[in-house]
Amino acid sequence: MLTITAIIRVRKGYEQTMLQALREVAEHVRENEASTVGFFVSQDVSDPCRFTTYERFADQAAMDIHNGSPVVARFFGIAKPILDGEVTLLTCQEVSAKA
Repeated sequence: MLTITAIIRVRKGYEQTMLQALREVAEHVRENEASTVGFFVSQDVSDPCRFTTYERFADQAAMDIHNGSPVVARFFGIAKPILDGEVTLLTCQEVSAKA
């Protein structure tokens, strides 16, 4: 299982914009990406400008389909002008999980 963890920080005042954009990606994944095993979105309780995603993919092909999708491109178009710093992306091989 391949995973991506993203840590995203937005400028103050853009929290709802980011939340909506992430929810749109999550909805698309739920409806269209059977090989994306999980797509989780979180908002930091102590810093609402910080978001994380945790994405689980059956294989590299599933990750490539997701990352190359129009909805992900649209997300980055929305996110780029409101980011507060660089997005941290960690691509990993999952070694343990509780399902």
